[in-house]
Amino acid sequence: MRDLHRPCLRLILGDQLNPQHSWFHAVQPDVIYVLMEVRSETDYVLHHAQKVLGLFAAMRDFAQQLKVNGHRVRYISIDHASNRQDVVMNLDALVQHHKVNAVEYQAPDEWRLDQDLRNWVPPSPVTVSMVDSEHFFTERDEAQQLFLGKKQWLMENFYRHQRRRHQILLTPDGKPEGGQWNFDADNRKSWPGQPAEPADTRPCHDHSALWKIIESAGVKTLGESQATTFRWPVNRTEALQQLDHFIERGLPHFGDYQDALSQHSWRLFHSLLSFALNTKMLNPREVVMRAQTAWQEGHVPLHAAEGFIRQILGWREYVRGMYWAHMPRYTTSNQLAHTRPLPHWFWNGQTQMACVASALGQSLTQGYAHHIQRLMVIGNFALLAGLDPQELHRWYLGIYIDAFEWVEAPNTLGMSQWADGGLLATKPYVSSAAYIHRMGDHCKTCHYDVKARTSDDACPFNALYWDFFDRHRSHFQTNPRLGVVYHQLKRMPEQTLQELKSFSVRTLSNLENL
Repeated sequence: MRDLHRPCLRLILGDQLNPQHSWFHAVQPDVIYVLMEVRSETDYVLHHAQKVLGLFAAMRDFAQQLKVNGHRVRYISIDHASNRQDVVMNLDALVQHHKVNAVEYQAPDEWRLDQDLRNWVPPSPVTVSMVDSEHFFTERDEAQQLFLGKKQWLMENFYRHQRRRHQILLTPDGKPEGGQWNFDADNRKSWPGQPAEPADTRPCHDHSALWKIIESAGVKTLGESQATTFRWPVNRTEALQQLDHFIERGLPHFGDYQDALSQHSWRLFHSLLSFALNTKMLNPREVVMRAQTAWQEGHVPLHAAEGFIRQILGWREYVRGMYWAHMPRYTTSNQLAHTRPLPHWFWNGQTQMACVASALGQSLTQGYAHHIQRLMVIGNFALLAGLDPQELHRWYLGIYIDAFEWVEAPNTLGMSQWADGGLLATKPYVSSAAYIHRMGDHCKTCHYDVKARTSDDACPFNALYWDFFDRHRSHFQTNPRLGVVYHQLKRMPEQTLQELKSFSVRTLSNLENL
């Protein structure tokens, strides 16, 4: 029971910017909402400049909205003299300063913050309680309960469960619309250049003053800040405008080209909603329902709506369940014992491999890359080359504006790098250059020959692909999904295989100069 004569602190983390949370339904004079910019959050990995800038700008906007609506707010800026630069240490000081008798916080989505707050012992007797963030379709442990006793978690089973539970894209008799649950086979077209990419209608902010504060505070970042022309939404109103634009202009073509790659377009028909979703400006339910309604009204084809809904209702909730079931050991997993450091061009994009240079350069410039660039270009090369999965995990976590550990770690360590030993992915997601050539246009202008395997100008993906499966036979040769690969390896002349392996060794010894 709260003592109404003493205030209650309510902590709002930087990825909890949901103005529709029940906390804010009524103004309570005894409640002080606390937001803080701290070095412990900016420095645990090296973050992209736009990620730090976007979070701080959005947090400041959110705090201002709360004040306008009559709530009491304590905002601790990165450069404030009282800032202890740590969430828990700041809470200690606030508890004493305001003489509070209760502290409440929304469930954190990252394990380290969850542990910090669970283990926090306030400097004076106060009641500390956690409430739900009121954001996700599922509870933290719901996926774990669904797969209890199962050796592997199949996303397709989880996705169908979610569709049935929430009555999404179902006929009145409970069957999937269109007669099938998954239209993934219809989502794999390369983009011929038409239809044209929709205009970028995201807001344009000048955050140069805030960027100067961030730099003066000593925060180290990577990538371009684009502080004078910042394009990511910083509040719910802007996020809803982006959702409207995507449903109208992007979603009709998203299904066809969601896996496409192009050196001429970094956005294509992707929603660019992940930052707004992962900071909770948008609720996944409203996004899913908007996509379903667009199909019901005949505005988008079924395979477009289903493909987009699968990413949010299925995959996003599934990887969150995987994260909470297997932390903290998940982020230390390295089943294939890969230890090779990331080449320097991960930090500047300067490699002669056109597809990799494009994906890295875009990531450094925009703080964003779509899922095929992350998985089948950057992640593909990293796995084939045996790069250290923990170092890669920290790179992914830092560079992308939408990357928070609960969603990034399973995607990187599980889906991309198979570091979890197959808990998440039924096979490693790797390919030779043929897939990249089929899905994109980078090979046409690349320094390397997409079809060559061992010549001086051969695309590194080709030899690395066969060497990867040869050196990891003990892990994969009995995998039923890789039967064709090992059948081809078995039929391959020994001299050919040795030439591929020798070329792979030379490539790996020369990674810095690719």
